[in-house]
Amino acid sequence: NKMSYEMIVLDLDGTLTNQKKEITPHTKEVLKAYQEAGGRIVLASGRPTYGVAPLAEELELKKYHGYMLSFNGALITDCGTGELIFQQWLPEGVPQQMAGLAETYHTALLTYQGDEILTETPDNPYVLKEVICTKMKVRKLQDFRKEVTFPVVKCMLMDNGVYLADVEEKVREYFHGELSVLRSEPYFLEVMSGGIDKASSLERLLEILGKDRSSMMAFGDGFNDRSMLEFAGLGVAMQNGQPAIKAVADLIAPSNEDDGVAYVVESLMLGKKPEELRGFY
Repeated sequence: NKMSYEMIVLDLDGTLTNQKKEITPHTKEVLKAYQEAGGRIVLASGRPTYGVAPLAEELELKKYHGYMLSFNGALITDCGTGELIFQQWLPEGVPQQMAGLAETYHTALLTYQGDEILTETPDNPYVLKEVICTKMKVRKLQDFRKEVTFPVVKCMLMDNGVYLADVEEKVREYFHGELSVLRSEPYFLEVMSGGIDKASSLERLLEILGKDRSSMMAFGDGFNDRSMLEFAGLGVAMQNGQPAIKAVADLIAPSNEDDGVAYVVESLMLGKKPEELRGFY
């Protein structure tokens, strides 16, 4: 049954897009066919909405009434209507605390406003990775602590992945588990309001739509995808994914360089069962 999974949830970087941050023509074609057959697509990313929107346009999510989960699910946008159906800000004072943590651990720090990335270190190599990813402009701040006094959805600390794994533990302890602290890439540590992750936002979306998670298939490769891969009816990790993510997946797809998403979606639409695709373990 080609519509066993009525909804496909896609992480972007390392999953839907290749190393050039592009959706290949073949993947685009398969996802269009899936939507034409009545399926819905949800793009779920740590990226800000501005950085997700161009890919939503490419996949025509407005026409096919798909959804965007940006900032790891802190915002949910209905692409069909353009309406924001969920939004969760960071508690007041957290950006100032984050500035203190960035000083303590000597890491880069950024947040977002509109179509801009805000940071004191615009030339930092990790900040530049986020610029390439989101295609957003950068605004240099003189003093993050004093200038970020408006509501923000997410702050991000950035450094070498091995070092950042230690920092992650310390940041979790600092916030006593009251905030959502997770890595979207080994070198990106994201801090958002408590209880925010991709799975909890997908649960909200399914409630709104009156759908069950058994009808949802999710694809991911990074640490922040773990919750949604465990939550979805079928959790698919990419061959290039983190070992911990592959360990919890129901299925391993070919890599993001090998049209892994298209391979699995096309196979299931052609009537193959998930157990027939297990050759990638």
